[in-house]
This record gives sequence, structure tokens and C-alpha cells, in this order.
Amino acid sequence: MIDILTALGAPESASTGGLGVVRISELVGREKSQVSRALRTLAQAGLVERDAATREYRLGWRLFTLAARVADQRLLGLGPPVLRQLVGALGETAHLSVLDGGDVITVLSEASPSVVRAIEWSGRAVPAHCTSAGRALLLDHDERSLHALLGAGLMPAPGPRAPRDATELARRIAAARVLGYAVVADEFEAGLVGVAAPVRDFRGRIVAALNVSAPEFRLGRRLDDAGGEVRTAAQALSERLGWNASMEVGTHG
Repeated sequence: MIDILTALGAPESASTGGLGVVRISELVGREKSQVSRALRTLAQAGLVERDAATREYRLGWRLFTLAARVADQRLLGLGPPVLRQLVGALGETAHLSVLDGGDVITVLSEASPSVVRAIEWSGRAVPAHCTSAGRALLLDHDERSLHALLGAGLMPAPGPRAPRDATELARRIAAARVLGYAVVADEFEAGLVGVAAPVRDFRGRIVAALNVSAPEFRLGRRLDDAGGEVRTAAQALSERLGWNASMEVGTHG
């Protein structure tokens, strides 16, 4: 049955919306009757589903749900060495964060060896609109979806350069999208800077962000280099989760 699931997960199936029994039989090199029985079993388990109109099969949502759970577990397992690598390369505190509504929650951290460093953020919720991790997590959002998520009114400005509304935030996200990483300075707190890049799962969805934060006097002149390091690390982590960089990335509408 694995060969059937593999065939249904291939680009041909994705581009056409599914495959018929005959085509699946050709791809896996098995008798049509065998493939038909196997598909019925997979459908009963919720791993594949059949289109009522075309009679073609595609992967079922239960399979995607299981895969997403595996990706979450892999993310937490693969995160620590990536964070240590970033701290080793940049000498600054590194975090792995996720989005929770309009907030960012840090799930893993690796501290900088420096005496003066950003405080420990693990388990804390901070606003997404004025943090580098939040901006990376929102990288696929357009202005309309930002309004829906964060509201249309003025947003709090904990730092002097924080964006005040979703329109301004959308402009800054657009600039980060071009770079592949977000840069934030004096937005969450005066004198604090950070860079972050999105981590994508096998579907291409942003599921986490890698970010490095530090006092501006120490990291401010190295933000571009730090952004490149974080972007490379996030891309490598995404590939470990099954993301293929050739896949098309959409924008939430």
C-alpha cells in the first residue's frame, strides 16, 4: 500500500487532483483488482479519499493530519542542534518560535555565551507585529489577512519603531519577503534588535520561525550577515521537515 500512497503523493496526482485506478495500477505495476482492493482499505482508514464526480483517488486528510503531527515532533527534535549552530556562528541567543493567534510563543532557546544578552523567552507570549519571529511567522500573510488576525485599529508600540497598524506591518513584511528574513530594530524594545526566518513543513506552510536577538550595540552592524545565517538555517530545517524549495509558496487571502 505504500507504493499506492507514494503514487498519490507524486506531482502528477497533485496537478490533476487525483488518479484513477487504471493509472495507479500502471504507476505501481500491479493488477487493477489488487489496487482497487487496496484503495478501498485505505479509504476506510481515511488515508485516501475518492472524488464522487471524477471517481479518482487522492490522499486523505487523515494522512495529512498524521504527517503534520510527525512534523511537529520532528521540529522539536531537530531544533536544538540548529539553535546551537546559530549561537556558535553568531554568538547571540537563538530561538525557535511558533504563532499563537496574534502572539509569538518561544518553544526552544539556546542562550548566548555573552554576559549581556536578551532575556530568556521560552514559554512567554509576545506580540507578533513588533518582533522578528512574528514577522517571519506572518511572512505569507497579506494586508487583508493581517487585518483579520490583528484588527484594523492601532496596535500597541512597546518600542519606538514598532508598526502602528496592519497596513504598515504589511509593508514591512513585504520587504522581509524579498530578503527571505525579517529584521527588527527598536520595535519590541529600544536597543533590542533581531533577525528571523520562517521554517516550513512538507506542505510549504510556515510552522515556526528561527530568530536571533541581541542588544543593538553588539548585533546592529551584523544584521545582514545574521539574517543570511538564520535564513540558511531555517531553509535547512525546512528541508528536514520535507519542504522542497522548488514548491510554490502562496499568500493567505
